[in-house]
Amino acid sequence: MSDHVMESNTVTLVGKILGEREFSHEIYGEGFYLYTIEIPRLSDSSDHLPLTVSERLLVDLQLKDGDYVNVEGQLRSYNKFINGNNKLVLTIFVRDIVKTDEEEVKNPNQIYLDGFICKQPIYRETPFGREITDLLVAVNRSYNKSDYIPCIAWGRNARFSSKLDVGNRIRIWGRIQSRQYQKKLGDGTAINRVAYEVSISKMEKVDEEEE
Repeated sequence: MSDHVMESNTVTLVGKILGEREFSHEIYGEGFYLYTIEIPRLSDSSDHLPLTVSERLLVDLQLKDGDYVNVEGQLRSYNKFINGNNKLVLTIFVRDIVKTDEEEVKNPNQIYLDGFICKQPIYRETPFGREITDLLVAVNRSYNKSDYIPCIAWGRNARFSSKLDVGNRIRIWGRIQSRQYQKKLGDGTAINRVAYEVSISKMEKVDEEEE
């Protein structure tokens, strides 16, 4: 994997492991496990984010519920066939994970992305007048793959990003957040789901000369 690809999608997290690990899948004899990490927000709430960790990173690391960890990795997406529909699933693919004694750090949830707008941005205002723009950003990965990452911009960034076009290249700095919502089913009932997205704190459009 080239340095450029690595640098186009970087995640740094510090938080607490919740619960026990679950087996995810195996590729070429390498097993991967799922963990959940809890990261506090500035408010009283917190984000619960999914980690995918290779068994090879866990050889000398016995992670248990309540352990604090420092994580380096990438935010990745893949399509999963669920109940007859393709669903975009996001996970943090862990490249390095270590235990830490730090329960509170200044910026425990950071992500940087360098990618391309792949769907027309959707601008809206909340009932309280807050401006929001939803973006879908494609970030290139090695082996001709891409990750499709939902992002959300606020305020002046929402106004700026609402004018972007499909194909524009942008750089984004922000954090990964989890959001609970209810999905209505055909029989009228509703189930609770969790969505993951990047909340943008800073962004810039890459001009054509730089591209």
